[in-house]
Amino acid sequence: MPAPQLDLFQQLQPVALPPAAPGHPTPETSVDGPSVVPPAEIRMPAGAIAADDVLVDTGRVRVWYVPHDRARRYRLMLRADGTARCTVPRRGSLRDARRFVDGARDWLCQQWRRRAAQPKADRHWVSGSKIWFWGNPVPLELEYAPDGRPTHVRIDQLKLLIRTAGTTGPAATPTPETDLRPAVERALRRLAERELPPRVQALAAAAGISLTRVTVRNQRTRWGSCSRHGVISLNWRLIQTPEFVCDYIILHELAHRRHLNHSTRFWDEVARLCPGWENAEAWIKQHGRELL
Repeated sequence: MPAPQLDLFQQLQPVALPPAAPGHPTPETSVDGPSVVPPAEIRMPAGAIAADDVLVDTGRVRVWYVPHDRARRYRLMLRADGTARCTVPRRGSLRDARRFVDGARDWLCQQWRRRAAQPKADRHWVSGSKIWFWGNPVPLELEYAPDGRPTHVRIDQLKLLIRTAGTTGPAATPTPETDLRPAVERALRRLAERELPPRVQALAAAAGISLTRVTVRNQRTRWGSCSRHGVISLNWRLIQTPEFVCDYIILHELAHRRHLNHSTRFWDEVARLCPGWENAEAWIKQHGRELL
């Protein structure tokens, strides 16, 4: 993260927190996400102990404070839902975390303005919409049953069975405005659950790295994670990225099996496992927001 500036925010106003969600944060690869979203869509990160609504020149940003046992320094990250997360290290305090956020106003404003200026991804998928699939923008092509029900969607050379509302009862003829995104995302996630774990196992074996388990999840702000117990978790949306990007994320997480941090040694290991990883990072920076 760029060095925070020393300008102060206006007075921080504490925000009452809803009940904490289960689970604990882990070091994971973060990506850019969409800009500000309606309050109903804001999700409190697991483990958050406090929140402030912070005034910046572009509006109001909610900052969540999340302790992390393995963090060695304070860290501020703009999340996919337009809020920010401040990681509080093990020996840190909420008071010092707020001071750190105070000093990062210029950086936070810059990131928020940059994100707001980016074109927003189309959240509504219809027949003919183009989506990313293995790094290529391809159109969704519906296939229908004789009674008018959409039964399959063709994405490039792939034909996916989709389950849409009403398929167990009387079928309604879909309109050009029918949102296919939920059904297509479910189908892509099932495909990712079949294809991503074997790829992780193959890359781990080639690198001589052991792991315990591979899971495919629905993360909203991260591409992958590696736990201290050797569990690799991947975002199902990796199936929408080019193969070299998918492999980079996998190898990035495998490198954490040797260095559970982002130290110089860790990045040296990434470069050894994945020469040219910078190209993958560039693709993520340019297109990641379209997927998350």
